Amino acid sequence: MITITAIIRAKRGQETALQDALSEVAAHVAAHEPGTIGFHVSQSLEEKAVFTTYERFVDEAAKDTHNGSDAVAQFFARAPDLIDGEVMLHTCREVTEDG
Repeated sequence: MITITAIIRAKRGQETALQDALSEVAAHVAAHEPGTIGFHVSQSLEEKAVFTTYERFVDEAAKDTHNGSDAVAQFFARAPDLIDGEVMLHTCREVTEDG
């Protein structure tokens, strides 16, 4: 299983817009990406401007399909208006089993 964890900071006043944009990606994933096992969006309890995504893919091909999707391209086209600084990405291979 391949995972991506992204840490994203919203620009001041763009927290709701960023959450909406991430939710649009999550909806696309649920409807169109069977190789993406999960796409979870979270908001920090301490810093409302900080969001994370946790993404799980069955394999590299599923990750590449997701990263090459129109939904991801549209998100990053909007990103300059929504995101403060760089998105921190951690791409990993899961080392524990579910359950």
